[in-house]
Amino acid sequence: MGVFGEPMALRYLSWLLEGFAVTLLLSAAVSVAATGLGIAVCGLKLSGRRPLVILADTYVSIIRNTPLLVQLFFWYFGASALMPSGLMTWLNTPHVLDIALVSLHWPAFETIAGFFGLTLYAGAYIAEEFRAGINGVDPAQRESAMALGLRPALVFWLVVLPQAVRIAWLPVVGQYLNTIKNTSLTMAIGLAELSYASRQVETETFLTFQAFGIATILYVAAVAVTEAAGHAVARSGRFAWATQRP
Repeated sequence: MGVFGEPMALRYLSWLLEGFAVTLLLSAAVSVAATGLGIAVCGLKLSGRRPLVILADTYVSIIRNTPLLVQLFFWYFGASALMPSGLMTWLNTPHVLDIALVSLHWPAFETIAGFFGLTLYAGAYIAEEFRAGINGVDPAQRESAMALGLRPALVFWLVVLPQAVRIAWLPVVGQYLNTIKNTSLTMAIGLAELSYASRQVETETFLTFQAFGIATILYVAAVAVTEAAGHAVARSGRFAWATQRP
C-alpha cells in the first residue's frame, strides 16, 4: 500500500519526481547566477562612483520592496508584452541542439521568466550580504596590507574579499535555501516544478494531504541537505585562507 492509501500510480510518482528535478535544477541555476549578480551589484555599490551607486541602490530597493510573485508576473506577462512578437514566437518555439549523444532543449518561456525573476530577487539580497561581509572586515587589515606595499586592487582581492566571503557565507547559504522555497511561486506562471506537480496529482486524485505531504518532505530534504552542505563548507578548511593575516 502506498502513501495515497492505495498502490500509487507510477505516473503520479513520476510527476512528483519530475517536478522535484525541475525545482532542484532551477534552484541550482538561480543560486549560481544570483551569486554572480550579487557580487557585481555589491561592486557597483562600493565603487564610489555616484551613478553606479544610484543604479545599484535603485535595483536593490525595487527588488526588496516588491513581492516576488509580482516580479514573476512582470517577467511572464509584462516582459512578454514589451518584447517584439517575432522574439516571443522564437522563444515559444521548441529548439533542440544535438551535441554528440546529448540533446539540449531550449527551455519554455515560463522557465526563462521564472529564472530571471528568481535570479534578480535573490541577487539583490546576496549583494547586501556580500556588502555586509566586506564592511565587516577590520579596516586594520587593509591598512596593514597597504603598508606592505600592495596595490589597492590586490588588497581587495587577496585580503578583503576572502575574509568578506567567510563572513557572508552562511547568510548567502540562507538565500540559497530561500531560493529553493521560492521556486514554488513559479507555479503561478505555469512552471511545472514540484508545487505545480503536486497540484496536478491532487487535482486528479483528490488526495490533497498525501500529494502535498510528499512535496513537503521533498522540500524539507532539499533544504536540509543544502543547509548541511553549507555548514560543512563553513566548518571545513576551505575558509582557512580567509583567516590568514597579511
